[in-house]
Amino acid sequence: MPAPNSRRARAAKRRTRRVAASGSDLTEAEWFRILDAWQRCAYCGADGVALQKDCVLPISRGGRYTLENVVPACRSCNASKCNDEVTGWMRRKRLDEATFLLFWAQTCAIFRRADA
Repeated sequence: MPAPNSRRARAAKRRTRRVAASGSDLTEAEWFRILDAWQRCAYCGADGVALQKDCVLPISRGGRYTLENVVPACRSCNASKCNDEVTGWMRRKRLDEATFLLFWAQTCAIFRRADA
């Protein structure tokens, strides 16, 4: 655990405040729906690894933890993407941007229909 006044601790407090202020409303049940839909890292396709919640539009850029903005990401992709814009980051990493965007749009549409 970082020291109370360390740079890491201060950054964690700022992030916690940003998340709380963002109006994020992702429930645990919604997270499991996302995992069921993707079943692997949304960016690189890694399978059989621990997956983390990643905001397609980062919280620092106005995103929120919502059903349509969160995708599962492996630790490596989540750390690498940081708060970058997803398409630019995917191009730099030479990941399949078109496949990601198509599947993301399809899953968002499925979630909307299921919630209607």
